[in-house]
Amino acid sequence: MAWRRGKLTAILLIFEVVFIILFGIFVVYDDEANASAAQNSLTPAQGGADPRTNKAKDFYPMFQDVHVMMFIGFGFLMTFLKRYGFGSVGFNFLVAAFVLQWATLMGGFLHLYNGKIIIDITTLLLSDFAAATVLISMGAVLGKVSHIQLIVMAFVEIIFFIINEWIGLEFFQVVDVGGSMFVHTFGAYFGLSMARVLYREDMVGNSKEGSVYHSDIFSMIGTIFLWLFWPSFNAALAPGDDQHRAIINTYFSLAACAVVTFAISSAVEKDGKINMVHVQNATLAGGVAVGTSADMMVHPWGAMLIGSLAAVLSVVGYTYITPFLADKLKIHDTCGVHNLHGMPGVLAGIIGAIVAAVATTEQYGNSVYQIFPARAPITNSTELAAIQAAFPAIEAGNGRSAGLQAGFQMAALIVTLLIAIVSGALTGLLMRLPIWDNPEEKSLYDDEDYWEIPDEDTAELNGSVDGVGHKKPDSRARAESDNEADTKV
Repeated sequence: MAWRRGKLTAILLIFEVVFIILFGIFVVYDDEANASAAQNSLTPAQGGADPRTNKAKDFYPMFQDVHVMMFIGFGFLMTFLKRYGFGSVGFNFLVAAFVLQWATLMGGFLHLYNGKIIIDITTLLLSDFAAATVLISMGAVLGKVSHIQLIVMAFVEIIFFIINEWIGLEFFQVVDVGGSMFVHTFGAYFGLSMARVLYREDMVGNSKEGSVYHSDIFSMIGTIFLWLFWPSFNAALAPGDDQHRAIINTYFSLAACAVVTFAISSAVEKDGKINMVHVQNATLAGGVAVGTSADMMVHPWGAMLIGSLAAVLSVVGYTYITPFLADKLKIHDTCGVHNLHGMPGVLAGIIGAIVAAVATTEQYGNSVYQIFPARAPITNSTELAAIQAAFPAIEAGNGRSAGLQAGFQMAALIVTLLIAIVSGALTGLLMRLPIWDNPEEKSLYDDEDYWEIPDEDTAELNGSVDGVGHKKPDSRARAESDNEADTKV
């Protein structure tokens, strides 16, 4: 429709023009990427920069892994909806590209240097993490909002996400290397709160809110990409041995999580069958649950235990908690982000606090002050001087005890939940305004009103696909079918 086309075009181009102007005014290259920096005009022998130590050498491989997760992993994971494949992967693409730019600006405004936002490859990584937050929230309202509403959601959410992250990292000085609190927990409960405000009766039990055989296979592509690259997500910003440890811990947490997911899925499903919803989602919960403590000394067996607990929590969530949220609390969660990101994210925050409480110099050595910077001795203290003599990378901290650090970890988790829920509800109220094209019932979970559909597929989208495949509306959001008695939960 022309009026819709014109509105989306105007909104996107206005945002992009504003972004370009703001980038032109504020954003500059870091010296390691700036040809005009003096160090880049000299050879290493003359005191110039050594290209072998450029940040891009260390960070680009993991950055690319995370980038693939955002655009292929998240995008294809959401393609399970039988009539919303274009919307799932296409709007994922749009929202992520939008957030990469907006998050760079918002994060930069809180860390200006001489009035400028200095960017390097780590900035790109942080912007990808911000995109993950919004894409998680998108999963809670997938198929139930218009493309314009998604842009509004992304714009507002990033503001609150950056503020919450700043409070956690700068004010509370907590540790969350894999973003389980600030990315997964925030994104999930922001999305759930928003879904509650946007709830309508016609969103539940819709015949189009299910999967078919081939759409579940496409969704598994996203699952596999996320599962393979999750160690990079959790370890990308950790230094040295911390990064190595984060990779190992995430690797084994995911492996145990996958095995236990199959086991518990078979246990809770009728006739001992395996539920593909569980395989697509719960197998990833181990990556979320170990995220906060990924760089800590949880040991491989501990990582496997964390992954196993996350699998049980996620499968139980899809089977029992999601129906309760939909039926009793009117929280309709299309993708089940509460089970993959929300509850495992809270679990990660609690585990992070526990591990922080028992972290000692006997176990960690001086690196305990690198993992928990606030625990380092205060400036000009003899304790700090002794530590720096052996480990110069350690900077002055607040002299926190292990128990106090654990308390701040829990405080950051609670504040994250509060900010996510309140800001999600406010954003939901904003998105209900008619100007943003709230979809009508016929447009729910359907590509046809938003995409040009190939002619040969039009008949299927108009109804014949209802007779294809094996599934009723999906248990991700507890939508029950009128035609099938054995509702999948």
